[in-house]
Amino acid sequence: NNERSVPQLLIRDLKFEKNSLAKLMFSPDQENHPSKAPVKYGELIVLGYNGSLPNGDRGRRKSRFALFKRPKANGVKPSTVHIACTPQAAKAISNKDQHSISYTLSRAQTVVVEYTHDSNTDMFQIGRSTESPIDFVVTDTVPGSQSNSDTQSVQSTISRFACRIICERNPPFTARIYAAGFDSSKNIFLGEKAAKWKTSDGQMDGLTTNGVLVMHPRNGFTEDSKPGVWREISVCGNVFSLRETRSAQQRGKMVENETNQLQDGSLIDLCGATLLWRTAEGLSRTPTVKHLEALRQEINAARPQCPVGFNTLAFPSMKRKDVVDEKQPWVYLNCGHVHGYHNWGNKEERDGKDRECPMCRSVGPYVPLWLGCEAGFYVDAGPPTHAFSPCGHVCSEKTTAYWSQIPLPHGTHTFHAACPFCAHQLAGEQGYIRLIFQGPLD
Repeated sequence: NNERSVPQLLIRDLKFEKNSLAKLMFSPDQENHPSKAPVKYGELIVLGYNGSLPNGDRGRRKSRFALFKRPKANGVKPSTVHIACTPQAAKAISNKDQHSISYTLSRAQTVVVEYTHDSNTDMFQIGRSTESPIDFVVTDTVPGSQSNSDTQSVQSTISRFACRIICERNPPFTARIYAAGFDSSKNIFLGEKAAKWKTSDGQMDGLTTNGVLVMHPRNGFTEDSKPGVWREISVCGNVFSLRETRSAQQRGKMVENETNQLQDGSLIDLCGATLLWRTAEGLSRTPTVKHLEALRQEINAARPQCPVGFNTLAFPSMKRKDVVDEKQPWVYLNCGHVHGYHNWGNKEERDGKDRECPMCRSVGPYVPLWLGCEAGFYVDAGPPTHAFSPCGHVCSEKTTAYWSQIPLPHGTHTFHAACPFCAHQLAGEQGYIRLIFQGPLD
């Protein structure tokens, strides 16, 4: 009963100033002069990072990468096919100015497909390699890691030249994804062991060792989004059902009615890191960091209190998103009651992990709450009323509901839902909880 005697506050009860927040809803792109801004195709955001890499974003290694229209087109498209060890095939491979894909069928036979310049498209390459052809360097994501040193000891499963995205230079600026990227010699090599085959129209196609998986959400990336089906994308951009395991020799079935065209909210898995594709149009409808900051200040202005210590709680600023602050809100994950940090109910026999909530006596994990700062992961601009379990990252109800339904690839053959802000596997019945704050007693 002691639960009823104190004023309870669900964040959605706060009267968020619609007009003041509406002004903050526009993307930074729209605040600048649109006529002078370069055309943005979209952005790739790496799951598991809450706004930046642990040691900071540097050069081509960062948590999000914007794809802009290039001053000069650098796209390529397939042209001549050479069979076996002909002088032309050898010349195509050795020519540093000629893009080509080599399919090794046996020691005696290689098929080389020459690629020629395409003035209508721009190409962007993603992979683990730091060589110059890679535009966006991606390393393995370790859930909840606080520094890059945590990630270095792991043997990487991400390909050095993992995939490439080709964007149309003219509206509607369609972006398509292909497995494998061209190396410093402008070649892609598919060795004897890689899955490869001849298509019905006489062309070659193949899959990379650990594959490039893509999932397009249903209903776009909105508050009505639902998870789609994971597919594998081939070197030529065809769509297949998944192999039995990541690197199995046998390819899946071709899915004729689906394409490699990226949509707002498409997920790209490189076996070690998962990327979210947001179109420029989609990002213009997404809350900005300014909007999230306004929501943070709005919560803090309501002066939520700890029901035990009666001290006022406050979410720390976006910049201090890894250091636990003394005013930091903490939550009991089984019931959602928000407190300040205290030692109440810390039973020795429970290893200090499970605690008893003073409000309702439910026993469960007790963790600090962190605001989700990466705006690109939000499906709506709602107030931060819910938290992922067990990590305590806070965002809108629709956003927690969406990500808790997404099966993300993990390892070589399992899938599980994870927090987009830290990549921790979700726990509990739903994977998230509604937060119950106590209002000020005065």
